[in-house]
Amino acid sequence: MPNITIVGAGPRLGLAIARTFGSRGFDVALIARDREKIERLVGTLATDGISAAAFPADVLDRDALVQALKGAAEEFGGIDVLEYSPAAASSAGTLTSPTETDPSHVQREMEFQFYGAIAATKAVLPAMRETGTGTLLYTTGAGSVVHVPKAVNVGTAAAALRNWAINLHKELAGTGIQAAHVALDVTIDTPTFYGQPKAPADQISPLYWDLHATYRDKAEFVFRG
Repeated sequence: MPNITIVGAGPRLGLAIARTFGSRGFDVALIARDREKIERLVGTLATDGISAAAFPADVLDRDALVQALKGAAEEFGGIDVLEYSPAAASSAGTLTSPTETDPSHVQREMEFQFYGAIAATKAVLPAMRETGTGTLLYTTGAGSVVHVPKAVNVGTAAAALRNWAINLHKELAGTGIQAAHVALDVTIDTPTFYGQPKAPADQISPLYWDLHATYRDKAEFVFRG
């Protein structure tokens, strides 16, 4: 069976993406730093008849992240789809305006959002190149595509990931490997400080399937509800 590996898996979007792909015949690997959390998600997916396994790792620990991805590939015979979206933990950091921002504020977000995505990609891309197929999906918040002055440090890193992912899509054209960026200009079930609309996770998750299965020539999707 094909596999999707979700980095930053949580009980809202991550679980919804897992269900979307799992209901279409995919095994699911869940990566996040909280072992108990992702093991509970594995149990939830099992009740839905979806085969899943947990691989605890912190995206800031590059070696642990790479080992988790290797473990997922060994468990399921390869990784066909990588989805990178550890956005929930980003909210634990400091949000800064442009004049409040120090280099350290941006550096943390770059390590978390951008450099983690690069490390995960480098871990799975060689095998995808060998088979001539695969999908790489990267999720950011609204700051990658719209101006959010109260959280410019987060948006700066998200915009960097967006730029890199779209250029990766262009570089991989013709190889059979799809790379795409998903920007969520909504919140998932909860409001934010600047008035984004809300959307349920199961309304968002089908677009990931569409980017994998149908719109493989599309480099980006901006979801605004």
